[in-house]
Amino acid sequence: MNPTTNPFLARRHIFGVFLAFAAAYFLSALIRAITATLSPTLTQELALSAQDLGLLAGGYFLGFAATQLPLGKWLDKHGPKKVLLAFLVVAVLGCIAFALAQSFMGLWLARVLCGVGVSACLMAPLTGYRRWMAPGAQLRANSWMLMTGSLGMLSSTLPVQWLMPIMGWRAIFAGLAVLVALSMVMIYVLVPVWEKAETDPQDPQLKAIETEEGYGPIWRSAYFWQMAPIGFFCYGGLLALQTLWAAPWMTVVGGYSPLDAATGLFAINLAMLLTFWAWGLVTPRLAKRGILPNQIIAWGQPISFVVLAWIIVSGPQLGDNTAWALSLFCISSTFVSLAQPAVGMAFPSHLAGRALSAYNLVIFGGVFVVQWGIGLGIDLFKSFGWPPVLAFQAAFSVFGLCAVTSYVYFQLANRDNSA
Repeated sequence: MNPTTNPFLARRHIFGVFLAFAAAYFLSALIRAITATLSPTLTQELALSAQDLGLLAGGYFLGFAATQLPLGKWLDKHGPKKVLLAFLVVAVLGCIAFALAQSFMGLWLARVLCGVGVSACLMAPLTGYRRWMAPGAQLRANSWMLMTGSLGMLSSTLPVQWLMPIMGWRAIFAGLAVLVALSMVMIYVLVPVWEKAETDPQDPQLKAIETEEGYGPIWRSAYFWQMAPIGFFCYGGLLALQTLWAAPWMTVVGGYSPLDAATGLFAINLAMLLTFWAWGLVTPRLAKRGILPNQIIAWGQPISFVVLAWIIVSGPQLGDNTAWALSLFCISSTFVSLAQPAVGMAFPSHLAGRALSAYNLVIFGGVFVVQWGIGLGIDLFKSFGWPPVLAFQAAFSVFGLCAVTSYVYFQLANRDNSA
């Protein structure tokens, strides 16, 4: 394929590429979210505090975030296929290590390995899509990749809960290692080899940027920094709640049993799956009409703040409706998911890996901080003698204030058209 004459893959090839990438991302999302379902079992077996639980789940995101900057450079240089296959080897080892771990520290280190191993499962395809697809198709592919991730998270709820009495959590992780290895075979067979992007040799500015191997063009971008705070608190906070704190909120505040909480997580992830499917249908049409991601985020994201405030204030009064309220919060937070492909498209294709990985570092840094921060907040407020429900409400309120502040900054920065 010559990028100057035929920059996009044929439709028949795109389907196979998407299928291979989606299989790996499905498993990465399942591995990421499974701690929410396993949290009651792990808490009981290892006597974990809220802070320990947040740290265990956050270990995944710590490993994930630590690889993002080198990952971006490797993706731009070597391409999605080689990089993703190399990283998935680490994911297989992480799953095996988790299955064999005998202590909290062993579990935590295994989670870090898992985070490292699957850290390219979204960035690799998005980097490829930036080269291989038209802009509207990129938005659709991004949304449908996230839909695939929601399917993985869906599979981490009731299906895992059903398998627990039959297999146990250790055998489940051993099985995940096998499935990740099978996804590697699909990627090896279906994903094309990376080809060097071409730029206009008569444009010295583009030529200078192309030869710069670091993250200078990304860090100098006003648009990147405009989108960073909402990525950190709004997008990171959405994932933090979806993958960890939704289940404890349902059990502690909503009064759910562990099985009811798993059912609630199933409903949340099903709602997210349908939402991202709908975004995949709508976003190409909005792009054709000139409606930009920034506009959509500005219009829709405040809905999530209102829903979160309602959940916090209502607390135990929501009762059996707690899961549906949390589903509504997650749905209304998906407006910010458009920020990620928007950042990728704001840069030339040969910088896509670095731009996407840098922004992913922001997002998953936010996930780690919010997951651990909510756990620290809950334990802190409990140390003041506050009851568990009130401690949860206070910790979630602090998170909500941070998310609103990041949105205010986004709006103020958005007034500067040069950004």
